[in-house]
This record gives sequence, C-alpha cells and structure tokens, in this order.
Amino acid sequence: MTRVALALAVTLLLAACSEAPAGEALVTVKFDGSDAEEPLATPTETAAPDLGPSACESVTFESVPLTHCIADPAQHRIAMANLGADKQPFGSLAAFAASVDPAAIAFAINGGMYGDDLKAIGYYVQKGERLKELNRAGGEGNFYMKPNGVFFGSDAKWQVLGSNTFFNTVGDRPQFGTQSGPLLLVDGKLHPEVQDDGPSKAIRNAVGVDAAGKAHFVISDAPVSFGQLARYFRDVLKVKNALYLDGAISSLWDPARSRMDKGRVGPIIVVSKREAKP
Repeated sequence: MTRVALALAVTLLLAACSEAPAGEALVTVKFDGSDAEEPLATPTETAAPDLGPSACESVTFESVPLTHCIADPAQHRIAMANLGADKQPFGSLAAFAASVDPAAIAFAINGGMYGDDLKAIGYYVQKGERLKELNRAGGEGNFYMKPNGVFFGSDAKWQVLGSNTFFNTVGDRPQFGTQSGPLLLVDGKLHPEVQDDGPSKAIRNAVGVDAAGKAHFVISDAPVSFGQLARYFRDVLKVKNALYLDGAISSLWDPARSRMDKGRVGPIIVVSKREAKP
C-alpha cells in the first residue's frame, strides 16, 4: 500500500468513528458509501392528551362568527372561580387553567363584571358562599342598564333572572351565582335600551338557559352589536332571558380545542365534566 493510500484509509476510519452531530438522526452507511433506507433513530413527539369532544362549536350569525358552548345538566357541573390558592384573583384564564386538571374541564369563560381589584361588583356566590351582595344600585355603564340580571344555580338546575325578580323570588342561596348586566333578553324580548343593530360593536359574550335546562354560552369571534347577540339567543337558541357577561375582555378556554384567550378576567364561570371530580 502506498503512503497516499494508507493516509486516505486512516482518514476514512477516523471519520467513520466520529459522533453524529447533536440533534440529527444517526444514519447507517452502506459499504458503497450511500445512505441506508432507514435511519437508526428518529426524533419523537409526545402526543397531546385526548380530552374528548369539545362542548363548543363555531357558528355564524348575521355574518358574524361566534363560538357557542353548551353546558348540559346531564353531563356537566357549573361553578364560579375568582381567587387562587394565594387568595389573589387569577386575573386570566391561563392562570386558572394552571390550577386545575384540564381533563376535568369542558370549558371556562369570563363570568361577570368586576372592579379594579378583579372582584365582582355584583352578586357573587362561589361554592355556596356568598362573597358579594346583590347590587341594586344605579350608575353608569352596561352593568347598571336596568334590568340587569343573575346567572345562578345548584346541582343541575340553572337559571337567568332579572335582579329584581331574583331578589323577590329566590329564597335559598344557590351553589353558584354571578350578577351582570344588562339582560339582553327579558322574557323573550330585547332589552328596551338595546337597538336592533346599534353602532357599538365589540367582542362580547353572554349566557342563557333554554327550556330543557341547558346553559348556552356565546362569545363573538368578531365585533358584534348588542342587538345581534340578543337575536342569536332569541331566534336560534330560543331562550327567554339572556345575560350579557362582558365585552372587549371576553375570553374562553376550551381545552379540547386548545383555545386559550388572553383577556384580563375577574369572576370565571367553570363548566366541568360530571364524570370527573369537581
């Protein structure tokens, strides 16, 4: 063997013994120098957990994209959340999500108006404990457009009532409750101050309960007027009373569809799966 041939053989031997670059699959080499058909190892990804079907669906109403989520008493529980383990408001759905098992949650949505401290400005009950009295005062802003209302319930019975009706007819404290305003629908009719399609349009959300007892949560995915949102509840969902929850900051967490909105939230309505631990 000549010196040139010997040097070339040593160089090839050293190259064959060197490690493959980090992050690349190790590939076998045939004797003729070509790549083998299959790598010895390939990167793998961990599959996301199967959270089952979503309780929400995308719909369009009067050319406005909406997301419609259904809480069914036979399948779901409803509760309120506001404060974390540190007794401070979560402030976002992402912070709340970090405190629970996503597999147990059907969805969560902002649940009523709040003050600078992120706590409810109206009636608020969490786990049977009333943390805020019913607010029947006057004032400016959407919350004070009378009639406003309360979304509340215990076990598998949920309701939306006007605040005065709630005050006059509900004696037992519910397991959960949140006050907001205005009522978009009052006994099947648009709130007297809500125009059919007013100039004010924003990302908004609301809740109503149908005759079968299912709670319907709707959040717009584009700016919508009060009138449009009210008509969707009246004409499509066939509910008598629909309660406006908020606008601009309206946010939804839907684990099954990996949706996590980033709005700043106060009270949170949590819809969990009945087969999971509450």
